[in-house]
Amino acid sequence: MISELIHQKNCKKNKVITDIHTGEVACSTCGVVSLEKMIDVNAEISGLSAEDFQNNSRLGMKTSLKMADRGLSTIMESQDKDVTGKSLSNENRRMFYRLRMWDRNSRSAISVKSFQKAFTLLDGISSKLALPESVVEETAYLFRKIAAKKILAGRSTSSMLCATVYITCRLSDTPRTLQDVANAGNIKKKNLQRIYRFLVKELDLHPDVYNPSEFITRIAKAVKLSEKTERLAFKILNHASEKNISTSKNPMAMAAAAIHLAASINEERISQLKISAASGISAVTIRDRTREIKEKIGGEIYG
Repeated sequence: MISELIHQKNCKKNKVITDIHTGEVACSTCGVVSLEKMIDVNAEISGLSAEDFQNNSRLGMKTSLKMADRGLSTIMESQDKDVTGKSLSNENRRMFYRLRMWDRNSRSAISVKSFQKAFTLLDGISSKLALPESVVEETAYLFRKIAAKKILAGRSTSSMLCATVYITCRLSDTPRTLQDVANAGNIKKKNLQRIYRFLVKELDLHPDVYNPSEFITRIAKAVKLSEKTERLAFKILNHASEKNISTSKNPMAMAAAAIHLAASINEERISQLKISAASGISAVTIRDRTREIKEKIGGEIYG
């Protein structure tokens, strides 16, 4: 800005030109160069081939928390030569030898290995559960936060990651049950419950309970219910929520009971065993929840 003020005082013609190669803005009369450079608004890629992309791109890969090195990996060649092919001096050779050694040691660190194992498993779990990219990134961030608290030592990495996935699903309101995550991670449900309670306490988190309505469509498609029955199941759950029937109840169990009750009202022959298999809730629990709904809001439903 100082150069522009001097230019305005000393030069009256004020003919400004721009050098598109260097990005400099200068006066064609007195030669004063502005401190602020031009912004290149041209397209990033000028060619369509892979070689043109590599030669013309000014950007690298995007950073991601689900990668052990966050996508900022260091690649150091083993040859002691510079970019022109000339051999390095003895001092530079020793320096690059130390840099390669530090890079190799950093890759073999325990924390890096834990991240590599965990995030490889995270890719598989996210594919099985069809998790959106935002949930995957949030899971990676939460897992790094857990690792920073140094509570991973002595515990299974896969179990800790599965519990982190379930916590993230609860926090982001992505309906996935404990059994879904346990099956995707190939661990026991009881083990997942124990680690989930431990992490929630350590991180001082308070995840919200799922809304039973979020599981209606999932169960309805699995047992091939009609749209009319599905809408009635939503209506039943709305009445149950108004009467606080679903409070402290398993959301999946309430959704399965609503599906079963709606199917019986519309005279669709869907057995409890099919609904139980689709929801993962026992037939006894479905009958108990159905009976409770009938007793408290039966008049509103049938009316």
